[in-house]
Amino acid sequence: MATLEAPTIDEIQVARERIRGAVVRTPLVRLNVDDGPGEIWLKLENLQPIGSFKLRGATNAMRLAGPERLAGGVYTASAGNMAQGVAWSARQIGVPAAVVVPEHAPATKIAAIERLGGRVVKVPFERWWQVIREHRYPGLDGLFIHPVADRGVMAGNGTIGLEILEDLPDVDAVLVPFGGGGLSCGIAAAVKASRPEIRVLGCEVETAAPLQASLAAGAEREVEYRPSFVDGIGGKSLLPEMWPIVRRLLDGSRVVSLAEIAAAIRLLAERNRVIAEGAGAAAVAAALASRGGKVVCIVSGGNIDAAKLATILQGGVP
Repeated sequence: MATLEAPTIDEIQVARERIRGAVVRTPLVRLNVDDGPGEIWLKLENLQPIGSFKLRGATNAMRLAGPERLAGGVYTASAGNMAQGVAWSARQIGVPAAVVVPEHAPATKIAAIERLGGRVVKVPFERWWQVIREHRYPGLDGLFIHPVADRGVMAGNGTIGLEILEDLPDVDAVLVPFGGGGLSCGIAAAVKASRPEIRVLGCEVETAAPLQASLAAGAEREVEYRPSFVDGIGGKSLLPEMWPIVRRLLDGSRVVSLAEIAAAIRLLAERNRVIAEGAGAAAVAAALASRGGKVVCIVSGGNIDAAKLATILQGGVP
């Protein structure tokens, strides 16, 4: 496999034009808390048509591929949000889409994939993770769109960084949910091209935090993985092809607990009337536990099962 590189600022700017009209330029709003540390701002990617930022990367990668490579259809491996992004874009283009999902993927996301016309292939988590690492799933035809380790996907994600700099140029730090690094590294590539002093931090959940372990060790490290209601981020390890990019572009990791993420989901709903999934609230949970400054939190998605949301709003942790 060829060495993977982060997208350039030129590639991100071109991606912005390529996906214009297909994605929403999401708002940046202040978190309505009077007693929080510093200024906390919310980049509301949960307002994309599929309820997730993944539409940006999927759309850019597929439009970049062109009609010939898309003729046989597309497929991806995803717990739900990238699946929706690929299915949405495939429907717009008029090609079939399939998705390999882990068995614990939430029903809300499975239903959305099928509603968009995507074919769902459920496999055990270990097999799903193998697809992520190998960039293929024998038996499925078409172009494989990797949810993380794809330069076109990262460039599409990086358009979020361009919007943040336009709306809040004096931001001190950007907190980003960390699953594999495709979102955080795309954003970091965009903001650090002109403002290298801005800190970009990956936010992980305590049940799956390989970034923190790897940064502490200075090398990739595998950690224990426990499934939880925070399904959009976390894994056993970093992808080898992403580690050099992650190490160069990210300024650290912030690890939060399941209880802190549930509290952040409640706060977002009560104070800002924003519905976030577990991964989408991870950055907010990290910001609330931070030292302050002017911080942007990426609310990466809002696709959460109604029953889990109800439990959280009632004060529980699913």
